[in-house]
Amino acid sequence: MPLVDRVFRSRRLSPFVYGALALLVFLALGALLPNYLVYLAITAIVATIALIGLGIVTGTAGMIALCQLTFAAVGAWIVSLFTVLQVPGGYLLWLIVGGVVAGLAGVVIGLPALRLRGVNLAVVTLGFAAAADATLLKTQFPGAPQGTKVPRPEGFADDRGFFVFCAIVLVVIAVAVHFLQKSRFGSGWRSVAFSERGTASAGTSVRLSKLSAFAVSAAIAGIAGGLIAGQVGTAYPAGFNTIQSLALYVLAIVSGSYLLEMALFGGILWVLIPELLKRVGIPQDWGFVVFGALGIQALTTNSNLGQDLRNAVTRRRRRRLQAAGVAAESGLVPLGEEEFAGALAAAPARDRAPRALLTVSGLSVTFGQVKALQNVDLTVEEGTIVGLIGPNGAGKSTFVDAVAGFLPQHEGTVRLGGDTLDGLPPHRRARLGLRRTFQQDRVPPSLTVGDFVTFISRGRATAAETAEVLEFLGCPPAATRIANVDVGTRRLVEVAANLAAKPRLLVLDEPAAGLSHEEHVAFGQRLRLIPARYGTSILIIEHDLDLVRSVCGSITVLNFGEVLASGDQETVMNDPEVLKAYMGETEML
Repeated sequence: MPLVDRVFRSRRLSPFVYGALALLVFLALGALLPNYLVYLAITAIVATIALIGLGIVTGTAGMIALCQLTFAAVGAWIVSLFTVLQVPGGYLLWLIVGGVVAGLAGVVIGLPALRLRGVNLAVVTLGFAAAADATLLKTQFPGAPQGTKVPRPEGFADDRGFFVFCAIVLVVIAVAVHFLQKSRFGSGWRSVAFSERGTASAGTSVRLSKLSAFAVSAAIAGIAGGLIAGQVGTAYPAGFNTIQSLALYVLAIVSGSYLLEMALFGGILWVLIPELLKRVGIPQDWGFVVFGALGIQALTTNSNLGQDLRNAVTRRRRRRLQAAGVAAESGLVPLGEEEFAGALAAAPARDRAPRALLTVSGLSVTFGQVKALQNVDLTVEEGTIVGLIGPNGAGKSTFVDAVAGFLPQHEGTVRLGGDTLDGLPPHRRARLGLRRTFQQDRVPPSLTVGDFVTFISRGRATAAETAEVLEFLGCPPAATRIANVDVGTRRLVEVAANLAAKPRLLVLDEPAAGLSHEEHVAFGQRLRLIPARYGTSILIIEHDLDLVRSVCGSITVLNFGEVLASGDQETVMNDPEVLKAYMGETEML
């Protein structure tokens, strides 16, 4: 529940505290473990680092990458090359450069992700891994034929020292990734995994989100590869082959490595399962079979161990807080007549004549032989709420997609104030002040309400402004996880987040779907207050004609892609052609 989530979140420690505690544990393990287990622990830490990177591109951004150890090979290759060339700067600098070069390789391999998804993207990344594997077998790593050893950093030369060095690198990367995931970049990754259209409509470039996820993931893998070179002394292709990349991907899915603590669990499994098989006399290669079986189980159940454990802990703590008397908070409720009249009266008066904000002229969209829109004209003036209605199949959604930039191949012109939007992609239109919501749920459940508002508003909304707009629309507090919010409330959260972005025009596509009758009434009241309160004009597409009548001063009706009627509410609602078009809906008019 909202207040429960807020109390639960307030008890969390700083990531720096967690990092310091983790480092203390690693220091103790480095001093206490036998030599052989220290070497295995280094392998587990390096695998954890690779899994953290893989968790970004797979778990967070929702793309398939089957070449993580190929990016690690790039980092190992750079470290090996710099060792042979005796490049000044030492191992730490070489490690960083290896990560940067691997990140650049990640951008190149990420380019197909701009157009490919799912199995097609998997084939491309797997092909890259196989090609790199074959190339390394032919060429070897620099210095490998001569047996050149990669020097470990000064002061960390033995296995125990290198274990501590690797632990420090892991903690630094984990803390950095934590803040990245909380940043607008991380929210963009989660959003693009859930909805590319929703990401673009928030003013975020889908291309940048995808490529940055690949780049950061590959850079982290490159650092892991450099650590492997430092661990073994001389890198060989067998440590970076394609089958191991596949196994690492499966382990990332099974453990839920986008959760940092579960990436460590996955790193332990990476070492533990082959080691247990070895102890019972089974060839270690059978570990890949075990990983495959775990992967099948994770994919068939559409879950992962990390998220299942985290959800179980969250439910338990929430029940405990509820039992202690922490109650739920109320949602969207109608204002009383006097309160609503007072809010309307308190709204700032308009000090100038209305000016056209959105001007759509001669908008036409054709799909093959089907004319979805034909010469549609529509104007939304500043400070007004305009309704766009029509029977199913009238072309309303097509109109919104064309105006928002998702159907760039249209005829006619679209202007927002003094800006011509023709030819601009959706995220550029959003940055100019045109925002939209969707009929389908486009709110990523992996975010909190506050993180979503921050992402949609592109960081423009302060904490106070976020709290105010959420309270205005009866949304849960910022700390609430969206996964715990019902569909109707997610609609309200989506509207609130877009209002926090302070757009000039907000296009609402059936925003009242999923709301109860009482919430419909309350939502209509809030909509009427928005233009004066937030300076945002509204174009609303809605089948609920009671809501349209209660908020819209003017209405445009579409039918078979053409404007059937347009003008003030009373004239349009009483138009015989409009009544005829709605047929079975005439009783609602």
